[in-house]
Parts: sequence; structure tokens; C-alpha cells
Amino acid sequence: MRTTQFSVLARLDRLGPVAIHELAASLVMDRTTMGRALRPLEREGLVAIGPGPDGRTRALRVTPAGKARLAQATPLWREAQRAFEAGYGSAEAADLRAALMRLVEPA
Repeated sequence: MRTTQFSVLARLDRLGPVAIHELAASLVMDRTTMGRALRPLEREGLVAIGPGPDGRTRALRVTPAGKARLAQATPLWREAQRAFEAGYGSAEAADLRAALMRLVEPA
């Protein structure tokens, strides 16, 4: 699983069933890029696209296979984050994350 795929799957798991544009906005991606990122996840059966709440939209959800893959990948993700902080520095990593959040949060 690629880093971007992990991020998409983890965010979708946290949000629950959502429209593609909502997921894209939460990850600061445009809808077209999100669609391309979702294709392999859907092809592998990790994400399902079904009817949305109003019948006019489509909703994304993590499948049981997606939850299982996420459970396998999460400890690896956490270890990668620990390794990054060990090499970069905890305070510097926190500063970097805060700076990145300022870029994507509305003023």
C-alpha cells in the first residue's frame, strides 16, 4: 500500500461513508485526483462506492477487507512516523506539522 492510499483509506475510515468531494476536501485534494487515488483501492476491494444519502450522490465507504488492510498497515505507519521523528527531531516534526496545517486551514 502506498502512502497516499493509506492516507485516503485512514481518512475515509475516520469519516465514515462520505461523498467523493467531501473526502477530497478533507485531504486537500481536487476531485479528479481523488478519483484516481480511489481506483486502485476500489479495484482491490478496499473501498466501495454506493448510493449516497439523497439518491443523487454516491458515497464511499471502507469495506471489511479495507479495514483489515488498514489494521495491518497502521502499526507500520506509526513506526515510520516514530523513525521520522527520531531522525528529524520531535520538536521539529511538531513545528513542521503545525506549519503544514496553517497552509491547509482556512484563515
